[in-house]
Amino acid sequence: MKTLLEVRKELKSRKPIFIRQDNPKRPKLNDKWRRPKGVHSKIRHHFKGRRKMPSPGYKSPAKVRGLHATGLQMIRVNAPEELKQIKKETQGIIIPENVGTKKRLEILRAAKQLDIKVLNLDSEEAIKKIEEFVNSKKKKIEAKGQKEEIKEKISATAKQTKEPTGQKTEQDEKETQPKPVRSQAEEKMEKDKILTKRM
Repeated sequence: MKTLLEVRKELKSRKPIFIRQDNPKRPKLNDKWRRPKGVHSKIRHHFKGRRKMPSPGYKSPAKVRGLHATGLQMIRVNAPEELKQIKKETQGIIIPENVGTKKRLEILRAAKQLDIKVLNLDSEEAIKKIEEFVNSKKKKIEAKGQKEEIKEKISATAKQTKEPTGQKTEQDEKETQPKPVRSQAEEKMEKDKILTKRM
């Protein structure tokens, strides 16, 4: 198995990148490989100095095809319950990007207990990072709660100071007394007095 993996590594290093014909010339064309079908296509005719076409000679050995560099079979795991079906001798797990942090942490811990290899992550470092992230989030929530408590206390003390004591002051009595109603003639007389003073 080790020798086959080494052979595959060597073959992959010599393997060219297969790009669609005229991709550098035409930006609208996708770089994904498409077989050239033109009558005068130089790549289709295998002209010297042109791009190479995919052929069976570039394949990796059949026994090692589709395996990880460690020689283990790659299996996607989205939940910790799926780890029970995995054979740790021949299989390793890959945790996809769309798995949440909470579930990711559960999968990593379960894999560590069952001694299953995680192929796309360093399990110990990942667990540390997630735990630090969770702790920092908890601290932020606690700080937010403390701020809200302080605000509530301040608002309560402010309300207590604003509430009336029961004894009315002279100013309050003046404000509560109804203002005397004046007639239109009296108001006009006062306005005239003010105008004559200015003159």
